[in-house]
Amino acid sequence: MKSIVRDMALAPQGHDKINWVKEFMPVLTILNEDLSKTKPLAGKNLVITMHLEAKTAYLALVMQNAGANVCITGSNPLSTQDDVAAALVEQGITVYAWYNTTEEEYEHFLHKALDTKPDIIIDDGGDLVALLHGNRSELAAGILGGSEETTTGVIRLRSLADAGKLKFPMIAVNDANCKYLFDNRYGTGQSTWDGIMRTTNLTVTGKTVVVAGYGWCGKGVAMRAKGLGANVIITEIDPIKAIEAVFDGFQVMPMLQAAPLGDIFVTLTGCKDVIVREHLLKMKSGAMMANAGHFDVEINKEHLGQLAVSIRKVRKNIEEFVMQDGRKIYLLAEGRLVNLAAGDGHPTEIMDLSFAMQALSVLHILEHHDGLENNVHKLPHELDLKIAALKLQAMSMSIDHLTAEQIDYLQQA
Repeated sequence: MKSIVRDMALAPQGHDKINWVKEFMPVLTILNEDLSKTKPLAGKNLVITMHLEAKTAYLALVMQNAGANVCITGSNPLSTQDDVAAALVEQGITVYAWYNTTEEEYEHFLHKALDTKPDIIIDDGGDLVALLHGNRSELAAGILGGSEETTTGVIRLRSLADAGKLKFPMIAVNDANCKYLFDNRYGTGQSTWDGIMRTTNLTVTGKTVVVAGYGWCGKGVAMRAKGLGANVIITEIDPIKAIEAVFDGFQVMPMLQAAPLGDIFVTLTGCKDVIVREHLLKMKSGAMMANAGHFDVEINKEHLGQLAVSIRKVRKNIEEFVMQDGRKIYLLAEGRLVNLAAGDGHPTEIMDLSFAMQALSVLHILEHHDGLENNVHKLPHELDLKIAALKLQAMSMSIDHLTAEQIDYLQQA
C-alpha cells in the first residue's frame, strides 16, 4: 500500500522529533527491546488511528519491531504532524494522514487504512470501530480485537456492547489505572494549558476559568488552572463529582450562571452542546473558549456562527466572533482538541505509560482473543501493575514489599 502524506521532504525533522521522545519513554523502550527479539506480532496487520505525532510514532515503531505490518492514520484533522508522518513512511510504516484534513479526506484515510485488512486495531475516539460496524462491516469478522484510548471512545464502545452489536472484543485502555490516573489527569492538565497559553500568549493568573466536566481530565485542568493562579469554577451534571469539586476547593454552578463570569472556558465532558446559544449570549467580551474533550461538538460552533456579525482569524488557532452588541468572543483551535491542535499533546513521560498499556493490550488481544467475548474489557490488573513497576524502575525508585507474615495476615482478614 502506498502511503499518502503531505511532504516527504519533512522527514528529517520528523526523525529528530521521534528520537527526542524515545529518550523519555523508558517503559516503551524496555518493551521494545523484548518485542524486537520475540516478534509476537509477526504476520499480523495492525491499524492505528490516533493523534499522529512523535509519541504515537514511537508506539507504531515498537509494534513494527514486534513483527506487525503497521498502518497508521490520524484521529483528528488538526493533530497530525506532517514531518512525523513522513518520517514513519521512511521507516517502512504505511501512513494515511496529513495536517488539516477535510472531513472527506479524514474519512478517506480511515477507509484506506482499513483496506489493509487489519487483524488488530488501536482506536482513539471510536471512528475506526464505527466504520467497522457500518460501511466496512465486511471486515469485522477478520478482527481479532482491539483497544480504545479515550473516554469518548469507550462510551461509544459500551453503547455498542449494551445493544449487543459489538462485533469483536475491545480493551478499554482508558479504564486502566496507569492510563486515567496519569494521562487523563496530569497529561490533559498540563497539555491543555500548554496549548492555550502558547496560542494566546496571555496569563492565566487572575482570570476566572470555567471547567466543564470534573472527570479525570477536568480534575487535571482545574488543578493546573488553580496552580497557575486562576479562580476556577466547575460545571457538572453528576452530583457526586460536583461535591468532589467543592471539597477540592472549587466553586460549582450551572454553565448559565458561570457564563458571564468566565474569562476562559474549557470543555472536557465528551458530550455535545456543553456551550450553546444561551451561554454565548451571556459571555463577557474577550471570553475565550477551548475544548479538550475529544470531538469538536462540545462548543456549538453553529450557534456561535449564527450569533456573530463578523468572523475572522486574528492569530494562528484563534478565531474572533463579533456579536451584534459588539462583544468579541474567541474560539481556540476550531473547537477541536486544544492540547493537540494547538500544542504537542500530553507530556512524553505520561504517554510512556499510556502507550505501554496500548502495546500490552495488543499482545493481550493476540494471546487471548479466542476466550474474550465481544464486549468491552479491562486490561488485567497484573499488567497495570507491571507497567507501574517498570516506570518506577526507570525513575530509579523502589517500594516496599509484603513479608510472608503480612501476606498470611491479610489473607486471614
